[in-house]
Amino acid sequence: MGTFSTAGLSNIFLKRDSKRMRESSYDRTGGNDDRIYIKSGDTAPIADIKGAGLVTHIWMTLANDGFTQEKYSLRKALLRFYWDNEENPSVEAPAGDFFGMGHGMTRNFVSAPLQMSPQDGKALNCWFPMPFAERALLTVTNECESTLIVYYYVDYELMPGLPDSALRFHAQWRRQNPTGGREPEEFSNHREYCFGGQNRDGKDNYVLMEAEGAGHYVGANINIHNLGKSALWDWPGEGDDMFFIDGEPWPPRLHGTGTEDYVNMAWCPTQSYAAPYHGLILGGDDNWKGKISYYRYHIQDPVMFTKSIRATIEHGHANHRRDDISSTAYWYQTEPHKKFDPLPPVEGRLPIDEEKWQWGDA
Repeated sequence: MGTFSTAGLSNIFLKRDSKRMRESSYDRTGGNDDRIYIKSGDTAPIADIKGAGLVTHIWMTLANDGFTQEKYSLRKALLRFYWDNEENPSVEAPAGDFFGMGHGMTRNFVSAPLQMSPQDGKALNCWFPMPFAERALLTVTNECESTLIVYYYVDYELMPGLPDSALRFHAQWRRQNPTGGREPEEFSNHREYCFGGQNRDGKDNYVLMEAEGAGHYVGANINIHNLGKSALWDWPGEGDDMFFIDGEPWPPRLHGTGTEDYVNMAWCPTQSYAAPYHGLILGGDDNWKGKISYYRYHIQDPVMFTKSIRATIEHGHANHRRDDISSTAYWYQTEPHKKFDPLPPVEGRLPIDEEKWQWGDA
């Protein structure tokens, strides 16, 4: 068993027993074709590492045939990561969502674990550390209609071994379109729709992630497409976060006060903002219509669980709203992990096309 720590400003001066390594898409002939080509329907490994170690950084950028960008390609390209010869992936998400933003879009933003960098957020970076004891297999699946061109670095350290306390990294994408709310016309007035009613069990909340075993949740990006038809006040963020840990009943020990409160902002924000652990990448249009993207990463305050966790958030107060919500949640846990539900096919992952969709179509 070797020493195990991640490098940072506070300990960068300490001697490290590991060996710095990299897998990348460089041209093996010595030329300049520094990319891989994945045909439509194919899966390609970007790293297959034997031994014990720690993935410390992933950089990636994607394009399609002719270096164009097929529409919503970031929802059509899938990442799956496997640790220690497991059969079911510990990471499964569309590429763009995994790197911090949904809707098949990119924007420049900086958080501590995830970043999208210029040009226009098309350089995708992940800094979550990902330990493995025997093997790390990272793959990209192309479900675009055309060939996918991938440039990448997978930076990692090889180590003599891992301590028994090293948990494995997990990430899962989910979507509910639309959420199971109610129409505003079903309420006596608009205020009742926005603020009325009670939620005393959390059973109909949107689920960010569920896990069995021991570990800690470290955050999520949350993407909302506001499907409201009303011209009245149409803020979609009155949903409380609720974390049900180790089978506890409602009210859980971690019960929040609203969506913007969970992501550490206030008063129905629309201004873009990027901090190390929370941010608003996309603020929506007038009256919060259209598409919104938040993130909240629990790097300084992970949510620990010893048996199970169910991380949830209401879709509107008391789950009244019917919107398109998607998310990618990140956590560390012991193995084996609970098998993920199958991802929907491509058509079930594509964002709603603003050019074709009219308010009320959902």
